[in-house]
Amino acid sequence: MNMKKLLFTICLFLLCIGAQAKREKNVEVLFETTAGNFRVKLFNETPLHRDNFIKLVNEGFYDSLLVHRVVYGFMIQMGDSASRHAKPGDFLGATKPSHTVPAEIRFPQLFHQRGMLSMARQADEVNPERASSGTQFFIVTGRTYMPQELKTMEARVSAATNGEARFTDRVRSAYENYGGAPHLDGQYTVFGQVVDGMRTITDIQMKNTDEYDRPIEDIRIICATVVKEEE
Repeated sequence: MNMKKLLFTICLFLLCIGAQAKREKNVEVLFETTAGNFRVKLFNETPLHRDNFIKLVNEGFYDSLLVHRVVYGFMIQMGDSASRHAKPGDFLGATKPSHTVPAEIRFPQLFHQRGMLSMARQADEVNPERASSGTQFFIVTGRTYMPQELKTMEARVSAATNGEARFTDRVRSAYENYGGAPHLDGQYTVFGQVVDGMRTITDIQMKNTDEYDRPIEDIRIICATVVKEEE
């Protein structure tokens, strides 16, 4: 390779690195709810989900929506537009999304450890590409697992992903010591993490729910705000 070609290659490499760095963001969102506040960080590893979420927050989409599904030892879910004006006892969560986001599954780098944000989606039967709902997301509460339980979970996850998803030592350790929802790994997009206010999430999962897993006493998002966004 002559000197001109070498310099061109180096310049091209540096431009690519610079463009990638420019896309990196440090974004956090504060959720104020009637049950308390929590703050989340969005991952740069899932830029489509990150930017979609920022857009929704800036448009005020999540303001006044309900936490419409709570399953103890699993997760809390929100983001259904129908929940804004829902009456007591209404079934929520089945609203057709206005848009979807292509899957950005980054397992095992990102997995369903306690406190992670993951996007809801339609079932594989109608959504084989596992595209995410454009608006509905859940926060993992989960539980801890014994090693033998994780072996069973790993077999199920492997079968659901055609053998592509396998638990690493890091993943196993997190589920054994901190907890989460390992059965979702490799199948849903994890795109953020609670960085403050996990106590609020824990309190919410303790609430009484109806037959549809909806909290009997409404838990409403007062507002969601981007509180940190740095290039």
